[in-house]
Amino acid sequence: MTSGRTPSEWTSSERDLVIAVDHGSGGAKVGLVTLTGEILWSWAERRDAVHSSTEQDAERWWTTITRAVRDGLEATAARERVIAVAVTGQWSSTVPVDAEGRPVGPCLMWNDTQGIGHSRERFAGPALGYAPRNALTWLRRSGGIPSPSGADPVSHMLHLDRDRPELHDRLRWYLEPVDYLTMRFTGIAAATVLSMFPSWLIDNRVPGAAGYDPVLVARAGINPARLPPLVPAESVIGTVRADVAGELGIPLTTAVVPGLPDIHNAAIASGALGSYETHLGLGTSSWVSCPVPSKVSSVRWQMASVPGIGEAGYQLINGQDNGGRALDWFHQAIAPDLDHRALLALAAAAPAGSGGVLFTPWLTGEHSPIDDRAARGGFHNVSLDTGRGELARAVMEGVGLNTRWLLTGVERVIRHRVDSVRVLGGAARHDLWCQILADTTSRTVHRVADPTMAGVRGAALWAGLCLHTVSRTELARLVPIDAVFTPDPANRAIHERMFAEFPGLYSGAKGMFRRLNG
Repeated sequence: MTSGRTPSEWTSSERDLVIAVDHGSGGAKVGLVTLTGEILWSWAERRDAVHSSTEQDAERWWTTITRAVRDGLEATAARERVIAVAVTGQWSSTVPVDAEGRPVGPCLMWNDTQGIGHSRERFAGPALGYAPRNALTWLRRSGGIPSPSGADPVSHMLHLDRDRPELHDRLRWYLEPVDYLTMRFTGIAAATVLSMFPSWLIDNRVPGAAGYDPVLVARAGINPARLPPLVPAESVIGTVRADVAGELGIPLTTAVVPGLPDIHNAAIASGALGSYETHLGLGTSSWVSCPVPSKVSSVRWQMASVPGIGEAGYQLINGQDNGGRALDWFHQAIAPDLDHRALLALAAAAPAGSGGVLFTPWLTGEHSPIDDRAARGGFHNVSLDTGRGELARAVMEGVGLNTRWLLTGVERVIRHRVDSVRVLGGAARHDLWCQILADTTSRTVHRVADPTMAGVRGAALWAGLCLHTVSRTELARLVPIDAVFTPDPANRAIHERMFAEFPGLYSGAKGMFRRLNG
């Protein structure tokens, strides 16, 4: 039975710890963190994010994460200090599980399109790729609409329901990864409007009162009995299962709070929870997000507002498929003989503007600012004088220019100027890339301290919010900034000229993408 209760019995001290899990498509990070965000111990897995599959083994996630937790608790002798478990991570992926929460099939990742035939049948049409009647209904009620590209949870569910009959007898719930992991800790199937927003089956018209919309569920053709029960976001699902507590050696009273999508967690981890306070996630993928005071959406820019946790009530969402993964790809494919430090040194030695070379980072297609699964990356304006340094820098600048294109859409949708952003994520640990982001976007960039582990810090702070031991007003001071990068005036004209050409590269090539990859 799902509790979703607001805690009153949990109290905390400075010694209390959260088992904080940050699970992304490129691997998991685990930390033992205080309720105020101080990291006592941390560990990071690194899977191959460049060649990551569209399907992943969710049972392996659990084995890897619990092994890491045991190692951390043993290394710190801190088992009795654990008071809570909090999970954050990727979204728009689907784990099919049985009644006990164990996977009955692989997780279909956010880039899986096996259900494209079903999604095209239901949602495709002539209005920017959507059927007009469907688009109007979804935008009015939810703010977003399942994509005809097949890369979203509704398409995953339709594929599992229609094309995987071998799963039917065992399949009980469709869970987002964060909800799957919290169910493994608790044995309770539960989700929130925050974790289930990628399905676009949530009535999003009144913040704080959102729930599954029966009209949208019926139109999508989803079996509502397989949607997990919704609990309040800032609550406690329950305590850890007895067998899990025994395996890890933690108290049976350890609270488990609802799982949190990484885009919401990043708002906490960046300390950017005020209206229009903007953060930039730069990990394997990338996004630009901020709390907004009203429901907004744009099919043109592929972004929308969803239930939020900040004072504004909503959170703007979007997503670029390739952030740090673009440089990882370049490293593996073009410069495998160099270590990462040498590669960055080459890029730093190249001039701003990369000698006129432009790189488009749509290596696996794109979600925002354009939704095109057929789009692909490329180098443009390469000459015989172009070396690996210019190419490496062009990759980093290409991600920055794509971010500027996305920021253009963000500002038009929210009708508000964004002058600065807080950046976090593994790729943000590089000073060079942060400076390139400042130069290519013409915005001041504030880097969160230890940006690689910001996710686990955010998860612990989320636990503090759910347990009522930390208030929203405290969050900004609990998030340290370790560096500020301002745009270099000497490079402004160069990047203005490069950006003037950037969106047109997609416009000119989209027909080719469709013919070659559609």
